[in-house]
Amino acid sequence: MSRRGRVTVGVLVGVFLLFTLLGWGIDAYTDYLWFDEVNFTGVYTGVLVTRLLLFLAIGLAMALVIAANLYLAYRLRPLLRPHSAEQATLERYRMVIQPRLGTWITIVSVVIGFFAGLSAQSRWKDWMLFQNSQSFGVKDPQFNVDVGFYIFDYPLWRYLLGVGFTTIVLSVIGALAVHYIFGGVRLQGVGDRMTAAARAHLTTLVAFFVLLKAVAYILDRRALLLEQHVSPGLYGAGYTDVNALLPAKEILAYISIVVAIAIIVFSNAVMRNLVWPGVSLALLAISAVAIGGIYPLAVQNFQVQPSLADKEAPYIARSIEATRAAFGLAATEVRPYAASVTVPPATLASDTSAQNVRLIDPQLVSEAYTQQQQVRGFYDFGPKLDVDRYTLADDKPQDYVVGVREINDNALTTQQQNWLNRHTVFTHGYGMVAAPANQVVCGGLPYFVSGFLGDDQQPGCASETEEIKVDQPRIYFGEQSTEYAIVGQTDENKRTEFDRPQPNDKNAEERYTYAGSGGVPIGSFFRRLVFAIKNTESNFLLSDAVNNKSRLMYVRDPRSRVEKVAPFLTIDGDPYPAVVDGRIKWILDGYTTAATYPYAQRINLQEETTDELTNRGTVALARDNINYMRNSVKATVDAYDGTVTLYEFDEGDPVLKAWNQAFGGKLITPKAQTPASLAAHFRYPADMFKVQRNLLARFHVTTPSEYFSGQDFWQVPNVPDDPDSGVKQPPFYLNVELPGQKGTRFQLTSAVTPNNRDNLAALISGSYVDNKPVLEVLELPDQTAIQGPVQVHQRMTNNTTVRSELTLLSNSNQSQVLFGNLISLPVGLGMLYVEPVYVKSGQQDAVPLLQKVLMSYGDGGTYVVLANSLKEGLDKLVAQGKSNQPPTTTPPGGTTPPAGTDQPPALTGQLAQAAAALDKAIADVKTAQASGDFVKYGQALQALETAMNNFQAAQKAAGTATPTTGPSVPPSQAPSTAPSAPAPTPSG
Repeated sequence: MSRRGRVTVGVLVGVFLLFTLLGWGIDAYTDYLWFDEVNFTGVYTGVLVTRLLLFLAIGLAMALVIAANLYLAYRLRPLLRPHSAEQATLERYRMVIQPRLGTWITIVSVVIGFFAGLSAQSRWKDWMLFQNSQSFGVKDPQFNVDVGFYIFDYPLWRYLLGVGFTTIVLSVIGALAVHYIFGGVRLQGVGDRMTAAARAHLTTLVAFFVLLKAVAYILDRRALLLEQHVSPGLYGAGYTDVNALLPAKEILAYISIVVAIAIIVFSNAVMRNLVWPGVSLALLAISAVAIGGIYPLAVQNFQVQPSLADKEAPYIARSIEATRAAFGLAATEVRPYAASVTVPPATLASDTSAQNVRLIDPQLVSEAYTQQQQVRGFYDFGPKLDVDRYTLADDKPQDYVVGVREINDNALTTQQQNWLNRHTVFTHGYGMVAAPANQVVCGGLPYFVSGFLGDDQQPGCASETEEIKVDQPRIYFGEQSTEYAIVGQTDENKRTEFDRPQPNDKNAEERYTYAGSGGVPIGSFFRRLVFAIKNTESNFLLSDAVNNKSRLMYVRDPRSRVEKVAPFLTIDGDPYPAVVDGRIKWILDGYTTAATYPYAQRINLQEETTDELTNRGTVALARDNINYMRNSVKATVDAYDGTVTLYEFDEGDPVLKAWNQAFGGKLITPKAQTPASLAAHFRYPADMFKVQRNLLARFHVTTPSEYFSGQDFWQVPNVPDDPDSGVKQPPFYLNVELPGQKGTRFQLTSAVTPNNRDNLAALISGSYVDNKPVLEVLELPDQTAIQGPVQVHQRMTNNTTVRSELTLLSNSNQSQVLFGNLISLPVGLGMLYVEPVYVKSGQQDAVPLLQKVLMSYGDGGTYVVLANSLKEGLDKLVAQGKSNQPPTTTPPGGTTPPAGTDQPPALTGQLAQAAAALDKAIADVKTAQASGDFVKYGQALQALETAMNNFQAAQKAAGTATPTTGPSVPPSQAPSTAPSAPAPTPSG
């Protein structure tokens, strides 16, 4: 290459490195400024220093080992080489390499070390946990080793073992190449194919590889407790592993040590050739196949499979116990709930829990909030609101549907889309809007009690004053704050930020100047230059909007801020706002997770937490495979100044203790220092609850034999109004008192059904008692006739009267009927179902309005009402229970009921015939269901539906049916599942 060419290449490489290093430097500097703003520089420096040290340590170690082996191979070259065509060909390569051997070795070693360092720096979490390991106080059932070894130590040892294997393999390849180029290894010519020095060098490296394999066998013994081996589909070491594979791994470790010694001795001291070392390696491979493969396979096939359940029972018990401990299920309170009352009791209308059922669906009313409380078109509340509780004037906690009024940058007009408006004018939202969760006014709208922009609220549609008072209502940090904002002015009278419309003139607007401590000061020319380069925006240097008192706000989304401050946490996908001591704060749940808890079931976090609300106002979690999870942290982000605070929530979590110690011991605020006003708004986290609920669907079974059979497993039902979508029904926050609880609690609830069936199996709830999590299960009898959410929705909407009313609603102005959250609530020793019905007209910009409440009691289909309000619906159900008791027919054999019993009048005429036909249809369904013949079962279900319709028609003809009831079938005789092909439901 000519001198000019070398200069050109050098300049291009220099420019590339300059811009690359400049970009890295600017990113590092702006990150430091951000961490300095939130007072978490210890996290930034701690992670940066750890990553740098790992990069240097692993990269340098691997580079030195490989360089030493390459240089050693060169030093061991033969001084005299036999003449051959092969050596003549290699001479040209030696002439190129030998004059600059040091340079070539350095280049190769540095490149390999660089990539090794890049891999190592990503393991900073493993190193920090290893350095600050804690004791779990729990030992694994096989080796009696503390679980902390698997969580804190095992991942790093496994990584270092991989580094060792890679280093040896690369050293062997490199040394072999150097030996070949310089004649130590020959493929042609007379004499030995390898010199004694080359043989000693290469066989020593191979011996080290085999020794590392011995270490790998030892770690593999521990790894068996982390892999999926236990039938059926459980993790940990099973019968074959414990009785065959564990001894095999130990034997292979000893064999590996013997083989390593044999390789060195036989190749250099005794035989001085590669025959016996080769034989030793072959024996090791054969032993690995025979002892580690064939023998365990034989044990599995001939000892375990014939009596699989009995052999695996102790190990199934281990997996169940470990899984329940790893995911916080061990203390779950399971109570039987018979749900034996199927007739609405007289006390239903006055039941506190029934009166507190949430009607407003946070997913459907967001449009109503946006339209009724926005004033300006760029305000937005997001696709889903949140549920929280407040204690107001009556001193009773009540749940509210809440949302913050933020600016949606994508909703700005074309004129408002310029840089100045996006980043210096429309910088913040205003106010938190709240409405009681079960109160509807003004034709189906929520009753707003806070977050008003003015005093001109429509009478009766909102409270006259702010009931939830906020001292600082401005939202600078929110879920929709995707753009950076520049705030602050040198002139106090010059206010450029749009604040809100004027209360008395909605066409006029108020301006504001930020007066808080949030954001990074960018008054100096140097900082403006840095951020101009980072954002590729010259206005940082040219615009008058950037002045000496300007502050730059970036990374404004609460979830991103907490993830940046605590990168070791997994953050719940649904942050929610709360008014705490007069300020709006975002509350986020942080999870510590691990993937190496022995015998615990491994799950995919994203798959387990995905349901109907995912990506609709909630964030999907990462696709991490974990087998340990704790809600260890409650984090807050101040909506005005962006302050991030991490509060300890699980005081016994060793993983959180390790992370806190890794960052100086002051990263996490102790739980005792959590303000009571803040703790009052803590709620059971949704993603944690979903994981626990899904695991309880199987791991509520604690007997190994029953778990092996899988007959009592549960499943989460699909969305009731669209079950064919395959999307799971989300859990719901309710402020109720469930059976067995003392007092009303704000809790997360979810119904589950038996596996591959649709009737109700249990109701799972999560709540806090004395600021500690409590998980409870109300379990129904195995053969209960109580319907699950999907069946209940189908039976309610297929009710003749309900269907006709829904059809009228959907046909009016081409309206669309939308069903809200179907809530299953155990009340009065029975089951109450409540499903709000929204109507969205065909007019442009129409919002869904809550028009009706669909309710049922008992089995979900006998007592059904479509009411205008919750109170009206409860009253109607009570009235049905009093006036329309289920009919009875003459018992088989013509026997008469005992005297003195309270029996309804005997049925006569066409009604009696219809009742008899209905009894026969129910009996046929039960017979077909017991036979397992799905064809007959489907035919019997269709016949049952026909009989039910005939009976209902006979009731009406006889004048015994109320307008809103379905067929009065004895609940005890109802089939356990609904027809597989129900009539179509209204749209929505």
